[in-house]
Amino acid sequence: MNKDWSEMNKTLRLQLKKKDTFESGVETLTLLRTNLMDTIDSWRDILTDEDYCSIPFINAKGYHSKTVAYSLWHIFRIEDIVAHTLVNGDDQILFSGGYQKKTGSPIITTGNELVKEQIADFSRQLNIDELYAYIHEVKKSTEEIARNLSFDDMKRPVTDERKAALESLNVVSKDEEAVWLIDYWCDKDIRGLIQMPFSRHWIMHVEACLRIINKLKATH
Repeated sequence: MNKDWSEMNKTLRLQLKKKDTFESGVETLTLLRTNLMDTIDSWRDILTDEDYCSIPFINAKGYHSKTVAYSLWHIFRIEDIVAHTLVNGDDQILFSGGYQKKTGSPIITTGNELVKEQIADFSRQLNIDELYAYIHEVKKSTEEIARNLSFDDMKRPVTDERKAALESLNVVSKDEEAVWLIDYWCDKDIRGLIQMPFSRHWIMHVEACLRIINKLKATH
């Protein structure tokens, strides 16, 4: 794991646990995410649309067995779902911003149910410019939500009502590769959600994307 990202992630976890360092924890979270987004944005200068859809490790096990386009969709669909439906109880950016149509996505789910060539086929359907517009809007909205949370909110569980709302939206596939996500998220408190979908999940997938990109550049 990138040392700077890893250290920031450890720091924010510690800061969010104490009332007197909580606000600093939100600031560290925002800084980590900005650093990660700078890396994601830098790919626009080095990747072609075809690169975003390439799947060089198709038979591998792990996050690097995807495409860059899929990974971006996946990171930010999960964040959009968790931040808006489970934490804030409002409309997801995908829906309020009309991003399914804008991106050309055939799905509204996290994509966990897709495998191998399905991932590549899905990626080819995405409008990369609109995908970037979507992920930036999700990032901004999540950070606004985080800034409005208090230390006392950290121990707040996901309510049954919000879990039911999530299930009603059909944004998580019923496929066994995806459906487990609902209980996984809903068993966490708000601090747990900040520490996974909003931070650590980003790091894992961005690092996997860097592995994909390095492989692509080595074969060009």
